[in-house]
Amino acid sequence: MKIVTGIAEMKNAARVLKSRKRTIGLVPTMGFLHEGHLSLVRGSRRKCDATVVSIFVNPSQFGPQEDFQQYPRDLERDRALLEAEGTDILFYPDAREMYPEGYKTCVEVLDLQDRLCGASRAGHFRGVCTVVLKLFEIIRPDLAFFGRKDAQQAIILKKMSADLNLDVKIESMPIVREADGLAMSSRNTYLGAEERKAALILFRSLQEARDLFEGGERRAEGLIGRIKDMIAQEPLARLDYVQIVDPENLAPLDDIDREALVALAVFVGKTRLIDNLCISQGKG
Repeated sequence: MKIVTGIAEMKNAARVLKSRKRTIGLVPTMGFLHEGHLSLVRGSRRKCDATVVSIFVNPSQFGPQEDFQQYPRDLERDRALLEAEGTDILFYPDAREMYPEGYKTCVEVLDLQDRLCGASRAGHFRGVCTVVLKLFEIIRPDLAFFGRKDAQQAIILKKMSADLNLDVKIESMPIVREADGLAMSSRNTYLGAEERKAALILFRSLQEARDLFEGGERRAEGLIGRIKDMIAQEPLARLDYVQIVDPENLAPLDDIDREALVALAVFVGKTRLIDNLCISQGKG
């Protein structure tokens, strides 16, 4: 596995791959990798000739009171995991090169960026879109792989790619969960033992909503109310939001007569976690 830290070097490596008619898969990450990230790497290796994984803790997607400085980092551990998975290139750029002094440009996907997580994390998706577009320009991937745990992110990036006529296809991959159902996240490392148990309320409440739906409840209000009740019963949990939306445009739904995304964000202690699942008639 080749490790690249400079933008010019990464561009040149991508040009060499393209000149050899090799398709490039990109897995953008912020590091501290887990099985969810590695499933994206495997997806890229199945579908592409060469796989590039980027590790960049992007400062522009963190708010002033968020955990940029505390975000877990372990490059040597990540490097070993990626090498074991057969990654071709690890791109590990420096923030000072990605955002040099005097940097003024950003990318936004209006409306979509202000819904769900965007309502409580102002500027977050502007930072995500900006850095992802930069990575697309530097690496020129044919496919880019993202996990469905960050469903809003994948939807926004698909819209950005379509609107800007980018030559990259966004691949949205299934959520990877722990054995007890907790969605894998680098931020799970923040959780103490009791908080880790409490965090199971996210998936349990989503499962309850799915069961109610399969039992005939079609009002979003009814499903949301049940989720809120369950979250409220967990002393260590505090709800940020729960919504049921159209998975294409994130518009809130009142009655569920087509596929719907049930999405929530919950603070467990000081750690903000997200999760989601899709429901539809005939699918569950």
